[in-house]
Amino acid sequence: MTQGLAGERDDAALVEAHVAGDSEAFGELFARHRDRLWAVSLRTTGNPEDAADALQDAMISAFRRAESFRGDSAVTTWLHRIVVNACLDRLRRAKVRLADALPDDLDEHAARGTVLASPGAADPEAQALASDRRRRVLAALEELPPDQKAALVLVDMEGYPVQEAGEILDVPAGTIKSRCARGRARLAVLLAGLDPAGGTPMGTRASHPSDGSGTPSGDPPRSRPSPDPQDPDDQREEVSNHE
Repeated sequence: MTQGLAGERDDAALVEAHVAGDSEAFGELFARHRDRLWAVSLRTTGNPEDAADALQDAMISAFRRAESFRGDSAVTTWLHRIVVNACLDRLRRAKVRLADALPDDLDEHAARGTVLASPGAADPEAQALASDRRRRVLAALEELPPDQKAALVLVDMEGYPVQEAGEILDVPAGTIKSRCARGRARLAVLLAGLDPAGGTPMGTRASHPSDGSGTPSGDPPRSRPSPDPQDPDDQREEVSNHE
């Protein structure tokens, strides 16, 4: 069992301890990653109620299935995969689009997201414009298919590299690139009138300027991306275009 600085147990050690019967290990693990897991859940589901339910379902599942963790990926990747799957399951069961405005305290719980950031908005007018941009971006995000939305949340909002986002969603990196490209293209249409002073709606991460394909993440493709044969979304769209 490994330990970090000052005797702090690392994530894998906490999972191991939980499986061995340590009653506090899983709670410590969840507390360590709670804020980011909540941000992903909130942005993927689109409202606090579903986000809380999905996160609870995911953590119960992780608690019960911890023995199945084999260390093939990082513990955080494993946890995020369970959370995203719980969110997508909830969205698919609901069969509805949730476009209600999110609460103003979203920044407090999901401060890492560049889409929600409004640096320098000191005066009331700037704050109002930033709030309006934020709500429009989030409402447009709700119009995307769940799989595209999940990919954009992980890559453009949470800053995960494409490869790691693929591990979380259990799809190839090429599929993540395809879903992000299609999602960005749809958002570009939905947000055509958005004040350019607000910056590019998606893909504004300073630490990840490219999605790995050589194309800046914030620039929507000028032409329709080639379909990914491994992506069911692409296959369905190709069929519908030829019907």
